Amino acid sequence: MKKILAIIRPSQLEAVKDSLVDAGIVGMTVSNARGFGRQKGQPQSYRGQTYKVDFLQKLKLEIIVADDKSALVVDKVATAARTGEIGDGKIFVTPVEAVYRIRTGDRDEAAI
Repeated sequence: MKKILAIIRPSQLEAVKDSLVDAGIVGMTVSNARGFGRQKGQPQSYRGQTYKVDFLQKLKLEIIVADDKSALVVDKVATAARTGEIGDGKIFVTPVEAVYRIRTGDRDEAAI
C-alpha cells in the first residue's frame, strides 16, 4: 500500500475530489496547512500598505491506496490541481506497512 500526501491550493480541492471520485477512489483526509516553497510567500496590499505574507494557505490531502492504484491517484491529483502557476503544490508517495479499521478489525487493503 502507498500513502499519497499532496499539498495543493485550496481552490483546487473540488476539482481534485471530483477527479478521484470519477476514477473510483474514495476516502481521503483533508487538513489545513500553511507553508511556502520557491515563491517564498507573496506580497499583499491592505489599505495602500504592501506587506509580505510568508506562509500561504494550502491544503494537505492524505490518501491511502493499493500499490497498483498509486500511479493513477498521483496522475489524477496532479492533473486536477495544476494551474500552471508557481505554488501549485507537491505530491509525496510513501509506503504504508499496515492499515487497521478500528470498527471491524479489518487489516490492510480490506481496511482501506
